[in-house]
Amino acid sequence: MSLLSFPCTYMRGGTSRALIFNEDDLPKDRAQWDEIFLSALGSPDTYGRQLNGMGGGISSLSKVAILKPSSRDDADVDYTFAQVSVTERKVDYKGNCGNISSAVGPYAVFKKWVLPSSSEAHVRIYNTNTQKVIHAYFPVKNGEVAFTGDLEIPGVSGTGAPIRLEFQDPGGATTGKLLPTHKTRDILKLSNGKSLEVSMIDAANACVFLKASDLGLRGDESTAELDQPELLKSFESIRLEASVAMGIAASIDEAKKSIAIPYLGLVAPRYSPDMDFSLRVIASGQPHKALPLTVSLCAAVTAKLPGSLIHETLENKNLDEVRIGMPSGVLTLNAKVEERNSQYVALSGSFYRTARILFEGRVFV
Repeated sequence: MSLLSFPCTYMRGGTSRALIFNEDDLPKDRAQWDEIFLSALGSPDTYGRQLNGMGGGISSLSKVAILKPSSRDDADVDYTFAQVSVTERKVDYKGNCGNISSAVGPYAVFKKWVLPSSSEAHVRIYNTNTQKVIHAYFPVKNGEVAFTGDLEIPGVSGTGAPIRLEFQDPGGATTGKLLPTHKTRDILKLSNGKSLEVSMIDAANACVFLKASDLGLRGDESTAELDQPELLKSFESIRLEASVAMGIAASIDEAKKSIAIPYLGLVAPRYSPDMDFSLRVIASGQPHKALPLTVSLCAAVTAKLPGSLIHETLENKNLDEVRIGMPSGVLTLNAKVEERNSQYVALSGSFYRTARILFEGRVFV
């Protein structure tokens, strides 16, 4: 019996890696996609290592991007993101990944879908998960992507060419509303009878932010310190309750079907002068070793919303750029927020990443 395989490109985008497929190379019946992606990455793996596939045993290394040239007037590429669970037979399409978004523009130029006319490429990306447009800007030389450069990003060894991502109108990417509950701060009632003060914000991806101190945490913990069964169980319970409160899911059982959305962020005051606040994120049930970029963008937007837990944490509440402390360093983002007719509007959010093509060939499933 012949082995089943698909054309595939393996890329790093920011602090994540993904298998990238041309949509035309996949079955037309999308119901078949999940099994292909699970097998290609080696999920589910009860040992948590994905040794039987291309995954790396953590959420940031268990990702898939499906791309095709766009027929939209405002985009060059259509991009669908899939988060593949490491330990469960689940593939989640509800949110986007900002890190992998940084690989999409270079891939489009590499495949000649976009032909740059100057030394800087400008690729317009339509993310089908969130129905939002992202603009990517990066250097090219003689029409080819210039992957080498001097930019070093936290969490990635070495340097690369800067890729600027600008998310257009990021508010309401998951729920349709920047403030799903119409508030910048809420009291979330938990199944154990306790209550927590949270900020539930939806920009680039839906997130629930809470003070680390409310869970007896410092906020500067390493991923190993947070990767404890009882803590993870508590985090997941909060995430599921927030999913229902934000209108993402109608019930806790329905909320369990999504392994990622909403993301959970633990907020704390800065512990170093080179940051404005500290953030630790739980992504797909695991403490993230850096920060998901969409969560970082959401946090930067939240920092500019008076009354939110992040805004309250800031010493300087009139920031232009926002510096977020994370397990692997400090990430700087820019978010533009305006108040219009007594409502907050997230105009855009931007940050820099690097990316690299690792190999191109066929992946066997």
